Amino acid sequence: MDFTANIERFTGFADHYDQFRPSPPEALAGLVGQYLQMDQPRLVVDLGCGSGLSTRYWSGRAEAVVGVDPTEAMLNQARSLAMPCVQYRLGFSHATGLADESADIVTCSQSLHWMDPQPTFDEVARVLRTGGIFAAYDYDWPPVTTAPEVDVLYRECMENARKLEKAAGVSSEVRRWGKSGHLARMQESGCFRFVRECTLHHTDEGNADRIVGLLLSQGHVQTLLKAGFTESELRVDQLREIAGKRLGSHPQRWYWSSRVRLGVK
Repeated sequence: MDFTANIERFTGFADHYDQFRPSPPEALAGLVGQYLQMDQPRLVVDLGCGSGLSTRYWSGRAEAVVGVDPTEAMLNQARSLAMPCVQYRLGFSHATGLADESADIVTCSQSLHWMDPQPTFDEVARVLRTGGIFAAYDYDWPPVTTAPEVDVLYRECMENARKLEKAAGVSSEVRRWGKSGHLARMQESGCFRFVRECTLHHTDEGNADRIVGLLLSQGHVQTLLKAGFTESELRVDQLREIAGKRLGSHPQRWYWSSRVRLGVK
């Protein structure tokens, strides 16, 4: 399967992505560790690691961490922020080049929907040791801010961008699989002896600049900008104006919900 269009989709804004996207939920390591029954995993593999935001989370929580991604521009950003015991390698979720049964944990942070499911699960099962844990998680968008009208407008901007993307046909070659089907595909893969989904909650801080930054970190929004669409057509200027009035520049607490799909080998 050709993933060239997917790679292009995430090229050109790695630093922006790293600046505005949320980190993994704080409770994730404890949740996975409870199933793993291990205080500190020897190796965590982060598939679709992107800018390394989700990989750096494991620094200090694991003896070694390897981030894998097919987008060189994202890996360059990840490597620019060195962390102890963290390495990165160019590769795909279905072809990591890692040794058999070498990992205690394999994760996918907001990335599994870009991966061919069955080959990815087969690779995860190959790389995981017996009893190892696969954790694929995605945040609900947008976070809960202090201004409901901003949350609503953000959703409207996302939907508008999706409609423009479809009408323009700029992403016709992009490969993706619906997030709502992750759990069923894991259960049907034959790669895990136990599968379940749970929800974790997480807080961080944001302001008007960050909510606009989050919108501009979305792959379909960046694809449209590359194709020549204006911020006005994407309603970014409207979000910037309303968020500026309602959220301002002072950081305020935001609430995130993350859906975690767990598979035990």
